Amino acid sequence: MKFMKLGSRPDTFYTSEDLRCVSSEVSSDFTIEVSGSRYLLHKFPLLSKCLRLQRMCSESPESIIQLPEFPGGVEAFELCAKFCYGITITISAYNIVAARCAAEYLQMSEEVEKGNLVYKLEVFFNSCILNGWRDSIVTLQTTKAFPLWSEDLAITSRCIEAIASKVLSHPSKVSLSHSHSRRVRDDDMSSNRAAASSRGWWAEDIAELGIDLYWRTMIAIKSGGKVPTSLIGDALRVYASKWLPTLQRNRKVVKKKEDSDSDSDTDTSSKHRLLLESIISLLPAEKGAVSCSFLLKILKAANILNASTSSKMELARRVALQLEEATVSDLLIPPMSYKSEMLYDVDIVATILEQFMVQGQTSPPTSPLRGKKGMMDRRRRSRSAENIDLEFQESRRSSSASHSSKLKVAKLVDGYLQQIARDVNLPLSKFVTLAESVPEFSRLDHDDLYRAIDIYLKAHKNLNKSERKRVCRVLDCKKLSMEACMHAAQNEMLPLRVVVQVLFYEQARAAAATNNGEGKMTELPSNIKALLAAHNIDPSNPNAAAYSTTTSIAAPEDQWSVSGLKSPKSKLSGTLRSKLAEDEEVEERFMNGDGGRTPSRFKAFCAIPGRPKKMFSKFLSINRNSSDKNC
Repeated sequence: MKFMKLGSRPDTFYTSEDLRCVSSEVSSDFTIEVSGSRYLLHKFPLLSKCLRLQRMCSESPESIIQLPEFPGGVEAFELCAKFCYGITITISAYNIVAARCAAEYLQMSEEVEKGNLVYKLEVFFNSCILNGWRDSIVTLQTTKAFPLWSEDLAITSRCIEAIASKVLSHPSKVSLSHSHSRRVRDDDMSSNRAAASSRGWWAEDIAELGIDLYWRTMIAIKSGGKVPTSLIGDALRVYASKWLPTLQRNRKVVKKKEDSDSDSDTDTSSKHRLLLESIISLLPAEKGAVSCSFLLKILKAANILNASTSSKMELARRVALQLEEATVSDLLIPPMSYKSEMLYDVDIVATILEQFMVQGQTSPPTSPLRGKKGMMDRRRRSRSAENIDLEFQESRRSSSASHSSKLKVAKLVDGYLQQIARDVNLPLSKFVTLAESVPEFSRLDHDDLYRAIDIYLKAHKNLNKSERKRVCRVLDCKKLSMEACMHAAQNEMLPLRVVVQVLFYEQARAAAATNNGEGKMTELPSNIKALLAAHNIDPSNPNAAAYSTTTSIAAPEDQWSVSGLKSPKSKLSGTLRSKLAEDEEVEERFMNGDGGRTPSRFKAFCAIPGRPKKMFSKFLSINRNSSDKNC
């Protein structure tokens, strides 16, 4: 780092009985008190260079002159005093701010004497300090001890401008001094600088600044408009990782700290909160400037530090723009208060999903508008028609990307549901809201969703039947794989209605398959034939059986979803009897044809309510006939 030496005489200051004196043949003639320390000095060398001391001596006949609130304290004062005596002093980036403020306080200007300390310090500051990369950063850091003086003397603003200009210029033109040269070898400095320009070589160095100075520096860099937003994002990531507290903290330890509520902990949290909100305000507006993972880490910190609602909503909006890049672990955000019974903040994830869906509500274009004449003669397209085609193709690509992102987000949500489903304190309404927040078309299969529901039901065994039905309503039983179907058919936690639908659709699919490649249809059991016939579906038509929709067997307000299941090899009639037997405690009555009431065992089987009376009577008769035959 650069430095400047002033004066030529050796240091003759010494301490004697709590006094600082100068070794001289001439006796001292006045005393100066600075920050509790006393100096026995001589008037002539000091008054000839310090206008403030001249005025104070003329106004006060007292032999002791007090200098209250002296900037820089005794060290800065002694530096100025030695300059007056001609004693050698060394000025560098570490002490130039203190020396400059002290010289201004003592009014050591050109009005008093030519070549005074203020002038020499300004020349060194402008010609050397501001031209060096590391020197500018160190000097800017030292201004924090003298905020008002540094602002009045424009030291802070000049350092910030110098740093910003170096970031905006090519690295090869920057004097990196000590900071960067210590990390690279001298023989390949130029090649490393060229390569570092694309990596944000400056981010690590300016990360040493406090948040107030860092914020102003980043604003100056961003206003230049030459640094890519991705490098701005990288710089913010470096700074956040350096200064923000570790996010993965032990829950119990943090809760103890929160309960203690000491003043020191409160002050620390306030500083971190200010730092966090400042980083959020510096985030580039462009999508992809920072990774989704980094945004979610910041969001986790915002919850831990209880940041403002506006800051968290802004982060949620930015996360939604690139939610498809997130992972399940990224979404596991701790609750705002560690006194919360829930393990994760589900509400903020729901807000992110809501923002994601709102941002993706642009409908894809169907076809470009073309003139009638252009349709008749396609060879003679005008330039405007070609532009329309280009715009259409671009919009189609954008629509395809949006559709792809929704497919990824659907997988992400299902994985997230599997994680939070283990929380015994997770309310049913929150789980269902998250599961239903994803569009139906974005789930190509429902295996992951089924696993999440299975985990939730096992973790919440106290749910009643209506609540279990509500959880399963989002499932589509036509989208379950063979493994999921086999598991669902034997899952004791699922409502009977879901099991029946799984078996029904799988039996219908099996009926549509060919037997050993000979094109023969497998024979459907009599009860399945009756169910198909009740809904006007021809059992001999494989397409009708295989691709019948949920609405054909379930009322619109009570539909279910379960994905692409493969049927178990057991007979349906036996499975139905066993499942219905488990549900014998259900005492639901319905009106029969002659006005009487008959107990029903099929409350959970009402997922097939097309024509209730006809359906129930036909199914009862079929089931009874098969039971009689078995007997």
